Amino acid sequence: MRSSAMRVVVGGGTGFVGRALTQLLRSRGHQVTHVSRRGGKDRISWEELSRSGLPPCDAVVNLAGENVLNPFRRWGDAFCREVTSSRVETTKTLAKAIAAAEQPPRAWVLVTGVGYYRPSPTAEYTEDSPGGDFDFFSRLVSSWEAAALIPGSPTRGVVVRSGVVLGRDGGAISQMLLPFRLGLGGPMGSGLQPFPWIHIQDLSGILCHALETESVQGILNGVAPSSPGTSNGSFAQELAAALGRPALLPVPAWAVRAVFGAERAVMLLEGQRVLPKRTLESGYHFIFPELPAALKDIVA
Repeated sequence: MRSSAMRVVVGGGTGFVGRALTQLLRSRGHQVTHVSRRGGKDRISWEELSRSGLPPCDAVVNLAGENVLNPFRRWGDAFCREVTSSRVETTKTLAKAIAAAEQPPRAWVLVTGVGYYRPSPTAEYTEDSPGGDFDFFSRLVSSWEAAALIPGSPTRGVVVRSGVVLGRDGGAISQMLLPFRLGLGGPMGSGLQPFPWIHIQDLSGILCHALETESVQGILNGVAPSSPGTSNGSFAQELAAALGRPALLPVPAWAVRAVFGAERAVMLLEGQRVLPKRTLESGYHFIFPELPAALKDIVA
């Protein structure tokens, strides 16, 4: 269903996912205003938003968040606070602006993560599965999603819990391509851990679908339908095959912990089998349901 043109405000719209979403929304005739650190053409600053409130709009999306896996940042209290505030505080700011708007937007969409679900080699999770209270990341997702709630609001709320986003110009793959192109890529740790993934075109597509479809609300899992069957090892093999290279060199778990710190290393050394059950039921059709085609598109 193609809805009429909307005015969409996007927090964190200049980042990796934000750029892809903006392009898709504009191609479908929607207007996009970004909220970022500084104002400018088609954008307002977070400070301006707090001071003057939400510009007139039909929908709001929040994608803001410091890159958790930035290998150049040491994992410690200061970085944890930054990771939390870049997600929770920006979400609170937008939720507050929505609640105060004279003409509230029709839709409010937040992207969080599958880190909400407890890592397990065997358990499979749908949007109704419990989680959210066993480590730093699961608690972060809980407080992030709680910050988006606007009691009594007429605005339709959607939360998309995203897996590892695969795309050409950012995200996980940008850091992996060089070692894999050099034939130095391989699985991390045992390689048996589940690897919940989604192509950036599908994550943008789900967000656009959530904005345009009045009946969509609540939690959607942003992972590809075949992702529950993808392990870290099979991902490494497929990426190497797409590049025409071997994937022979596993990265030992101790090395991953040394670079990222034990708490963050969990995101790479353990994983969740996540099913996009409600996403499919909502009528979204995946462009890249299978990993080989998704990787071929990215590295071509």
